[in-house]
Amino acid sequence: MSSHVLKYTSRFFALALVVGMSVALVAQDAAKPAAKASAQDSASKWDIFAGYSYLAPKGMVKVPLTSSTTQSTNYAAVNAGVVGSVAHYFSKYAGLEAEGDVHSQDETEIQRADFSGGSLGLIARLPNANITPFAHGLLGGERVGSYLQNESWGAVVTAGGGLDYSTSLFKHHLAIRLFQLDYQFIHVNFGPGIAGIRANLNTPRLSTGIIYRTGSFTPPAPVTLACSASQAAVFPGDPVTVTCTAQGLNPKLNVVYSWMGAGVTGHGATASVDTASLTPGVYTVKGEVKEGKAGKEGFKPGELANGSADFTVKAFEPPTLHCSVTPGTIKAGETSTITCVGVSPQNRPLTYGFSSEAGTLNINGATATFTSTGAPAGAVRITGKVSDDQNQVATADTSVIITVPPVSEPSPEIKKLEARLALHSIFFPSNQPKVQAPNDGLIASQQATLTTLATDFKNYLEFKPDAHITLTGHADARGSKELNQALSLRRVARTKSFLVGKGVPEASIATRGLGSDEQLTAGQVKALIEQNSDLSAADSQKALRNLKVIVLAQNRRVDVTLSTTGEESVRQFPFNATDALTLLDQKTVTHHKKARATK
Repeated sequence: MSSHVLKYTSRFFALALVVGMSVALVAQDAAKPAAKASAQDSASKWDIFAGYSYLAPKGMVKVPLTSSTTQSTNYAAVNAGVVGSVAHYFSKYAGLEAEGDVHSQDETEIQRADFSGGSLGLIARLPNANITPFAHGLLGGERVGSYLQNESWGAVVTAGGGLDYSTSLFKHHLAIRLFQLDYQFIHVNFGPGIAGIRANLNTPRLSTGIIYRTGSFTPPAPVTLACSASQAAVFPGDPVTVTCTAQGLNPKLNVVYSWMGAGVTGHGATASVDTASLTPGVYTVKGEVKEGKAGKEGFKPGELANGSADFTVKAFEPPTLHCSVTPGTIKAGETSTITCVGVSPQNRPLTYGFSSEAGTLNINGATATFTSTGAPAGAVRITGKVSDDQNQVATADTSVIITVPPVSEPSPEIKKLEARLALHSIFFPSNQPKVQAPNDGLIASQQATLTTLATDFKNYLEFKPDAHITLTGHADARGSKELNQALSLRRVARTKSFLVGKGVPEASIATRGLGSDEQLTAGQVKALIEQNSDLSAADSQKALRNLKVIVLAQNRRVDVTLSTTGEESVRQFPFNATDALTLLDQKTVTHHKKARATK
């Protein structure tokens, strides 16, 4: 087989391979499901093309051989050619293109033809996801030569277009030029050696090859703004921070954030919310970001985006309180610890307090020590209290059970002592003791009664060391409530100091003053007179005739209660005492009236 047949055959197979690959890639993409446009679908800014080109020049040149004869020649098609171009697009659709090609064929010396040149012009395209048609028009120079003519430069005009195909197989930058079909008009003057010999060639050109793409006209992603609050729900006064995150910002442009909302202060992409003055409800903080260029006329906004974040202000909730006691059951005189735990839903500062029905409390913050001395046997209620700085209060109750250990049957001696200890109450003259003389007021007969009481009680403590007595003071109904309360407290204080002076342990004595509360009525006093076995019938009648005076005297007393038996002293007036008239004397009535009037 001849060499030119082999060359034609190889070129045919090369062209067939490019066409076959193009058809296969088109079929491959056609078989895929439709997908959204991606980065490879965007229009490029630069297209660099290189490929194979087939040239078919049409034209005849007559060359004079002698003064009377010429030789005509036709240019043959050139199968072996390469073409390349660089296109720079100023927009998505139009640009400037520079192109160069080289075509040479020398299979035989007679058939030799050479075409090469370069052109510059405009190119337009219509980019799509896969297929991009284009058209161009170029002006330039072409160097033409053949067996009969030396190579010479001439002008060339190129007009044509083609079809480019991009596929996911070639990623983003590569595409196939399925075909480029051009018409070229070439005008060549072969020079002074053959003056007047010119060639005008009408030349079709068919090309295919590979395109390298770079740059993109894909518009930037729009600016977005997403905002979030540091806390979804708060109480008034709690801080809230709102942060906005912008996406799609151009780092070359200035960025400005702005904020709107109740109590909002913004600094850049972060805003703080002062919730102290906000009422309960749902609040929205709005943020805005914009970017642009800063010039002499100030900031000119470009892209902008808005975002928002919500938070809830909750109403203050009162605290809750739980109290416990350890141990829950104690003996008389023992102690127990009360512990209260308060919880504020909004973590407000808490203040604790305690109160009890009986006994004493030593308070230390959220705990208290309960001392049962003086408290009656049974359950004693203790109330815990907690308040926050918004004056919201919660209370809780607990109780301590006070038990009295079982005792054996008291001996006859103890019974006698207990009977004597409950023998008599102590009576005071009217308006005694006075504030100025708190140690007065105990007349001789009552001192004798207290002396006997002290002796018997000290003996009783040898058998019952935990025993104690309670002194309860009273005042008659005259005078103001405040005056009578103070007077009853002075009476129990005077009685206690006398007993302590006789050797009774102070810790074994409890006191309380009732003032003019719990008065004995005239009916109760009358019954006491009638039941008094120390009075004769005549003395009883005499006393009843002065009942009003005796009722007043009967209520000026201090009762004595023994803790072990709970028995209270007999409240019979000492009519047979030598100084009984002193206790009945009403000479201080006027003084009482003055005191009440001045109160």
